[in-house]
Amino acid sequence: MSILNKFRLDGKTALVTGCRRGIGKAMAEGLAEAGADIIGVSASLEPKGSDVAQAVTALGRKFAAYTCDFSDRNALYAFIAAVKQDFPVVDILVNNAGTILRKPAAEHPDEYWDKIIEVNLTAQFILTREFGKDMLARGKGKVIFTASLLTFQGGIMVPGYAASKAGIGQITKAFANEWAGQGVNVNAVAPGYIATDNTEALRNNPTRSRQILERIPAGRWGDPEDFKGVTVFLASDASDYVHGTIVTVDGGWMGR
Repeated sequence: MSILNKFRLDGKTALVTGCRRGIGKAMAEGLAEAGADIIGVSASLEPKGSDVAQAVTALGRKFAAYTCDFSDRNALYAFIAAVKQDFPVVDILVNNAGTILRKPAAEHPDEYWDKIIEVNLTAQFILTREFGKDMLARGKGKVIFTASLLTFQGGIMVPGYAASKAGIGQITKAFANEWAGQGVNVNAVAPGYIATDNTEALRNNPTRSRQILERIPAGRWGDPEDFKGVTVFLASDASDYVHGTIVTVDGGWMGR
């Protein structure tokens, strides 16, 4: 098989959470460009006509839209049941959905902590366990988590977010340790400072934006498009011997 053919995803179905915009939307588009049909979900994804749906279908691929509040455990299980009924085979799971709430640690309320951990960590664990068991039964599957620079660093005023993303790094390895020998790859992508809604406040702060750019060797904010290649790689046969790895897409930030 040609090496380029190993990156093809024809005939595959990928479930991408948090796909309505930003990094998740780019991930879904990249997978579709490589040939995969997409199951998309977010808390506010339009049933029809969303930007991501239009982009995917314009590539000749199928797109199925779902909405789910991942902070609601019952809603999460109902979503999983619906997808399994509609799509018996999910080949690729991209756990990208997440939220961030900012307050200093001394003022970070329980409700912030609980929501962030539920959405960013617990829901991702449950999704991986439930779809992963089907992958194990088939002896084949790919799981990709969206980690963060705060998988490695503590951050400021986001203790819940930092804890959740550190947890993502660990469950990536934990799942990989158990599943690598059974044909299921589990890896993560850790975005650096990317031009998305989550970083709008930082980009609009001249001092913080300058400080951030001074540390990034690439000298620019990342773009969601920067995640297409690494997502396709981790979802494809080209990454069959890659397990438990956290790939930083950060313009060199972690190398400084």
